[in-house]
Amino acid sequence: MLESIQVLDDEATSYAAVMDCVSNFDEQMRSLYLLSFLLTADHDQAERCLISAIGERGEEFSFRDLEHLWNRRTIFKHAIQMITPVPEDADNVSLLILPDPVAAGENTPFANVLSLGSFERFVFVMSILEGVSDEECAILLNCFSAMS
Repeated sequence: MLESIQVLDDEATSYAAVMDCVSNFDEQMRSLYLLSFLLTADHDQAERCLISAIGERGEEFSFRDLEHLWNRRTIFKHAIQMITPVPEDADNVSLLILPDPVAAGENTPFANVLSLGSFERFVFVMSILEGVSDEECAILLNCFSAMS
């Protein structure tokens, strides 16, 4: 009799862990979509990126304390696979100069970020907005030569 109770408790615990993961992802959905959009600069691609990340995260388990970081890293990974950002001129790296959104005809809060080239946008969003280290950005973007 006690063995069957133990099995039920294990199943309930497992189900609760999965439900916690889903609930946590749901709570982060808006910020994760915004992150996907800023990386991809396209609503359709952002949606596909988010759906792919949700699919992958549903297959994995991580510690609750790290769930937020893993969700964001999964978004980075899928956006990078979709867009494949590469530096336009790796030998001539200059400071980012954000174009004037009014001159570009854009009047959205993220117009400056969205007007960047794909590689510059990824670096800006990951390092400045998300606080990812330079080394981690280089690893994720597969651009080790730019670090040396």
